[in-house]
Amino acid sequence: MNHIGRIFQVNIFGESHGGGVGVVLDGVKPGIMLSEIDFSNDLGRRKSGGLGTTPRIEEDEVIIDSGVFNGYTTGAPICLRFLNKNTRSKDYSNLVKHPRPSHSDWVAKEKYDAFNDYRGGGHFSGRLTLGVVSAGVVAKKILGNVKFETKLINLGGETDPKKFHDLLKKVTEEKDSVGGIVSIKINNVPVGLGEPYFDSLESTISHLLFSIGGVKGVEFGRGFDGVAMKGSEFNDCIVNANGKTITNNNGGINGGISNGNEIFLRVFVKPTPSIGVEQETYDFEKGEVSTLVVEGRHDAAIILRAMVVLESCCAIALADAKLINEALKNN
Repeated sequence: MNHIGRIFQVNIFGESHGGGVGVVLDGVKPGIMLSEIDFSNDLGRRKSGGLGTTPRIEEDEVIIDSGVFNGYTTGAPICLRFLNKNTRSKDYSNLVKHPRPSHSDWVAKEKYDAFNDYRGGGHFSGRLTLGVVSAGVVAKKILGNVKFETKLINLGGETDPKKFHDLLKKVTEEKDSVGGIVSIKINNVPVGLGEPYFDSLESTISHLLFSIGGVKGVEFGRGFDGVAMKGSEFNDCIVNANGKTITNNNGGINGGISNGNEIFLRVFVKPTPSIGVEQETYDFEKGEVSTLVVEGRHDAAIILRAMVVLESCCAIALADAKLINEALKNN
C-alpha cells in the first residue's frame, strides 16, 4: 500500500493537485538533530527549473508538523508536509476519456472505479516523491557516516556528459522525452545489513526503487553484463580480514547481506510518458483510436530530478536495515 518499512516506517500521502503532499515517518529514535534547513540540499536537487525539467515551479518548503521539538526528534511520528500552490488542473480533464500511453491514467481509473483524483496524475504523480526525498534526509541522519555518490551515466542512449545539454535542448524543442541510467555508489556501509530471505538488501532496495513510477530496471554490481563471465572471473576474492575484495562484481552484497565493500547499483528510468508529440491512442469516449495531444507542464527528462529520489530510496532501505540489525543484536 502506501506504507513501507519494518522499523523505519514510511507512510506517504497526497495528490499532485490536492492541498499538498507529504510523509509520516515512524520508528525514528529521539535525540536526532533535525530542522527545516536539513532538507534544503536534497529538496533543491529535486527542484525543477533547469533545461529538460517541468516549468511547474513549486516552493517545496517543508512543514514539520510533528515529531520534532527544540530542534531534535522526539521519538513520536514525524509528519513532513508540502503545499501545492502552482496547479493547472484543467490541463488534465481530457485524459479521463483519452488516457496517456504508458501512464497510470487508465489503470488508475479502472482500479479505483473512476473515483481517483486524475489531476496531474493524482496520487501517481512524481510530486509525491517529495515525501520520499524527505524520508531519505532523515534516513541519512540515521545512517551517519554512510556516503552516497549518484551520477547520470546515460541520457537517452548518450554516455558523453558533454553532449547531454544539446540532447536535452533538442528533445525539449521536439516536445518529446528521454530516459536515462543512474549509477549509485554507497560507501561506509557496515557488514551485516540485510535480512534474508525476503528482506535481503537487494530486495528491500529494489522494492523501494520500483515504487518510483518511471523505474523499469535495477542491477547490482556487474549486473546483466556478468552473463559473459565465468565464475572464476565473477567471484570477488577477499584480500583481508575486513572482507575487502579485489573486484566488486556482486555490488557489495553477498547472500542478501552487505559485505562492507562499496554497494554499487544502476537504475534505468524510462522516458517521461507525458509528451507534446501527437500520439495515436485509444479514446474511450469515441470508442476508437484517435490523436492525443497532452497539455500541461512536464519534464523532458524526469531522470534529472529523479536521481536524488533514487538515492533516497537506497537510504531508506539501508536505514531500516540498520535499525533491524541493531534490534536483533540487542535481543
